Amino acid sequence: MAETQTYQNHVRWYPLVHFVIFPLLLFNLIWQIVMFYQERTWDRAEWVLMALVFAAMNVAARLQALKAQDRVIRLEESLRFKDVLSKDLAQKVEQLRTSQLIALRFASDEELPDLVQKVLNGELKETKEIKLAIKNWRGDYLRV
Repeated sequence: MAETQTYQNHVRWYPLVHFVIFPLLLFNLIWQIVMFYQERTWDRAEWVLMALVFAAMNVAARLQALKAQDRVIRLEESLRFKDVLSKDLAQKVEQLRTSQLIALRFASDEELPDLVQKVLNGELKETKEIKLAIKNWRGDYLRV
């Protein structure tokens, strides 16, 4: 754990994907489009199509990993809510959107009940608002 996680530094970059693979795929796509514009052949059109497919595969793989991670977070937090929140409040948590649950994972156990109540009352709606309202940040260092 290099540094303590906060709202300002909690965004997770995966260097291989974000700074190597995706830029190379994007460069390849642009290159193939330029070459197609110059040559205008069916052969070059196939290369453009393949470049699009590779870029789409990269995006799809990343989105699938994030969706699986969101499901795990939702499960972890529902178990945590049963331990930390009152029974009545824990049952109302089912009304929250997944994105709100994911934002609440950064809240400490002490401030979680108040934050959940504010989200349920509509005082905090967006994930950014929820994260900014957290005073005792609980880092998530195992994200993909």
